[in-house]
Amino acid sequence: MRALTVQPGLADSIVLEDVPPPPQTDGAVLVRALALGICGTDREIVSGAYGTPPPGAQRLILGHESLGRVEEAPAGSGFARGDLVAGIVRRPDPVPCPACAVDEWDMCRNGQYTERGIKERNGYGCEHYRVEPDFLIRIDPALDMLGVLMEPTSIVAKAWEQIMRVGSRSADWSPRIALITGAGPVGLLAALIAKQQGLDVHVFDHHDTGPKPTLVRALGATYHASLGTLCPDVVMECTGAGAVIVDVLSRTMPDGIVCLAGVSSGGRELPLDIGTLNRTLVLENHVVFGSVNANRRHYRAAAEALAKADKTWLSGLITRRVPLSRWREVLEQRPGDIKVVLDFTV
Repeated sequence: MRALTVQPGLADSIVLEDVPPPPQTDGAVLVRALALGICGTDREIVSGAYGTPPPGAQRLILGHESLGRVEEAPAGSGFARGDLVAGIVRRPDPVPCPACAVDEWDMCRNGQYTERGIKERNGYGCEHYRVEPDFLIRIDPALDMLGVLMEPTSIVAKAWEQIMRVGSRSADWSPRIALITGAGPVGLLAALIAKQQGLDVHVFDHHDTGPKPTLVRALGATYHASLGTLCPDVVMECTGAGAVIVDVLSRTMPDGIVCLAGVSSGGRELPLDIGTLNRTLVLENHVVFGSVNANRRHYRAAAEALAKADKTWLSGLITRRVPLSRWREVLEQRPGDIKVVLDFTV
């Protein structure tokens, strides 16, 4: 079968090559790939920035944003031939740590977790793959190819769950205004869930034209090319841009929450008055926290959110579908791109 593979640590080593069929040890359910979402993590692995192959191997099959259809599933697995599914990315560590022992592997404390297509496990960027039933999520068939948005939606489903848990420190906390910084796939999906929760949603991004402002407004949210004096109850920061992070840290209303969901590249110093920031955080009961990855509960929440969403709106997030025969194009970043998907069906 054909697979996209890289040699982690070696820049631009990605190739489409023939590899053996997936081993039974990967899981009892055999899945035929339909689509693979590409994100910044994939591009960084291709650049040689990080990534780890399976033990004893030099190359890693890329891909963690999966969509596939079940071809074989054992009796009692909970899956049947034809099911539309997505594979969970992270696996608990073998020790396991206290978090992994209770299926909270997204909160792994010792770093010995593994991840499909990223860390020590082959990914979903191949024509067929196997998955353990416990790490496979069924998707509403009505979503069809839009189910490829499952993994990024799981990330923001977790972030919103954590925000609400933090907010429950106050018995009467009732957020009204949410600010999402960044109108990429993660930011737009974060805005979608915020709207489903009945919040007054504002999205900040630096594009004045193109699909992003259009998608925000079609969602019933407010688009901003500058933040002005907006003071929300909740901020979900999805850009990872240092200047934006500094701006939003003390922007919330009293008892406000800032969730950092974007990963910064580092290497840039920005001025920060830590004394004033500390005073604001303490005197106004602000909370700032980071959130990454997702566990099974969050994938299920993501499946529910996508099933409820307007399919026409969701389709606007996928701005390019690239056939496997032209796979190199999926790594290009073009103006107007939001989510680029590798299509295994054509």
